[in-house]
Amino acid sequence: MGDQKEALSRITNTLAMKNEEISNFICALKQSLDNLEVNSNRVQEDLESEFSSLHSVLDEMKENMLTRIKQERASRTYELQSQLSACSKALESSEELLEVANQTLCSSETDGFTQAAKDIKDSVTMAPAFRLSLKVKASDNMSHLIVDFSQEREMLQGLKFLPVPATPEIQVSECQVCDNTVTVVWTLLEPDSKIDHYILEHRRTNHEGPPRIREDYPWMVVEGIREMVHTLTGLRFDTRYMTFRVRACNKAVAGEFSEPVTLETHAFTFKLDAASAHQNLKVEDLSVEWDSSGGKIQDIRKEKNRTSSPMHSPARSALMSPKRAPTARPGRDRFTAESYTVLADTMIDAGQHYWEVRFDKESKAFAVGVALRSLGRFDQLGKSNASWCIHLNNWLQQSLSAKHNNKARTLECPIPNSIGVYINHDEGVLSFYNAKTKQLMHTFKTKFQQPVIPAFMVWNGSFSVVTGLQVPSVVQSSQRKNSGTSSSNASLT
Repeated sequence: MGDQKEALSRITNTLAMKNEEISNFICALKQSLDNLEVNSNRVQEDLESEFSSLHSVLDEMKENMLTRIKQERASRTYELQSQLSACSKALESSEELLEVANQTLCSSETDGFTQAAKDIKDSVTMAPAFRLSLKVKASDNMSHLIVDFSQEREMLQGLKFLPVPATPEIQVSECQVCDNTVTVVWTLLEPDSKIDHYILEHRRTNHEGPPRIREDYPWMVVEGIREMVHTLTGLRFDTRYMTFRVRACNKAVAGEFSEPVTLETHAFTFKLDAASAHQNLKVEDLSVEWDSSGGKIQDIRKEKNRTSSPMHSPARSALMSPKRAPTARPGRDRFTAESYTVLADTMIDAGQHYWEVRFDKESKAFAVGVALRSLGRFDQLGKSNASWCIHLNNWLQQSLSAKHNNKARTLECPIPNSIGVYINHDEGVLSFYNAKTKQLMHTFKTKFQQPVIPAFMVWNGSFSVVTGLQVPSVVQSSQRKNSGTSSSNASLT
């Protein structure tokens, strides 16, 4: 009966997952239909607007060219009519003078002939007909204003929709995820010299499959990429995956997005468990500040899928296990007395993990390390066999030491502004690094028989934690190099 129930439960889970997949696909289809309607209307409006603009340009050019023809005709008409009027008046005057001359010649009177001939001669000399230019001032040829739009007509007949760039394809095998950076590589099926740039979009997600309509995180856009490769740096991996898509753009239009590709971005993430914090510590998300007033109840921020005690394993998270580890004691007591401590809300029971903490170097005291869940509420970090830490002391003189089981070793290294913490639970290795230079400060080598939890202490100071970090490659290299060396804390174990 139990086997049958288990088999039926698996079938039920498979069916539920398939139903969710189909539901997401239906939502995607409906969204595509809506997008198709919107995009079709948009391009139709754009087309009508472009043709309207083209018609406006042609009408304006036609009006300008007609105006020029009219002005040219008016100007030449004025010149020719003026010349015609002047010639007509000159001809009329000349004909009158010719008639007078003929009359004088035909006259039989001799007394006034000499004077009349002289007067006619003077009149002919001053006659307008002899001062006129008989060259046409304006041509009647208008051929310089003839048009031939055959070439333009061919261009208009050649109008077509803009060429859309080909769709890129992301090469998953060549993409890399390392040191909180992601390098995405893509190709085109055929070279396209008209491509101007690419647009890369990425989105965080906790789902391995294709993008869902309802995602918790928006697409982030990177524009102006000139090559078919791009590296995103300085990322915080606070989700299990990142989804990527890319499209090509020419000078005028963008092509279709590539098929989305999901890459795993697993890293160690946690919050600070405000319920465990000493009352003198003001906890806000991943930051802690000393509060000298003390005694005030801190606000406990309950997060989705988390409780007030450290019981979520990153090793199990990587396997997508819904189970939680049992708490050491439900609703654990706050640290008190001189244990100014706060724990993380996530335990480590397997694997390699890394996180960093930035602290105020002027703090009277500060410590960072790991602890067992059984660490007592009065226990200070490093003063029992349930915790390992690096401790900064500014009380009388500044010193840095490694502490475990109430034993300490002074560290002869510069005090950094931030410390990187590396743990390999399976190998029993806990190392501390200068977070900026990645210089090794100290390594504990032990055997973790139980899960451990990131632990922090501060007195008269402050600190902030950076999670979502992968183990840096330089740290991994350092660990491989030092794996064969002897323990660096034989006196502390």
